[in-house]
Amino acid sequence: MLEIDKATVVYESSQLFANLSLTIKSQEIVALTGPSGSGKTTLLRCITGLEAINSGTIRLDNQDITHQPSHLRNIGMVFQDNQLFPHMNVGQNIAYALKIKRVDRKTVDRKVHEVLSLVGLNHLIDRTVANLSGGEAKRIAVARALVAEPKVLLLDEPLTGLDPELHERLLEDLSKLLRSRGTTVLHVTHDKAEASAIADRVLDLRQLIS
Repeated sequence: MLEIDKATVVYESSQLFANLSLTIKSQEIVALTGPSGSGKTTLLRCITGLEAINSGTIRLDNQDITHQPSHLRNIGMVFQDNQLFPHMNVGQNIAYALKIKRVDRKTVDRKVHEVLSLVGLNHLIDRTVANLSGGEAKRIAVARALVAEPKVLLLDEPLTGLDPELHERLLEDLSKLLRSRGTTVLHVTHDKAEASAIADRVLDLRQLIS
């Protein structure tokens, strides 16, 4: 499904990682751990096309996407800080990815309501993002990533900053949601218990470097 072969990234004249290889099967959830500064977030950004690798290849469904523009890769990403658009309400945030693909309005409305129902927040469709709780914002960020039905979903510590009770509840909900949809996932986290709870496989980034 997703294959990274001998990827090397140099950042500000320093080698962040070299000859990194990783394969994720369709509908598999893989959690990636590792020390701060080891390149976990950078790897996600390279997969989605927000940053370039210096050498190596990235393939999706056996197609080389190494140099493909980000918007053509059909890879979703949920950032650690959610990155919701403050000038848009919840529904507009979720619809954004579909509108830039010129999806017709009727389909956009249907898909927005579908993903809001999945995360249990249909009643917040008109709410401004400034008035969301931390847990609600996390759910909306996930819904926005899922609405375009990406082939792969990348999660960059999406549950960071939540109190323990809310963290556990959202972790369980997120795991059920991703498995019910058969979503292929690469989940980055510092929390080894979180990684074990959500993933089919848990890897340390340092294991991927030859």
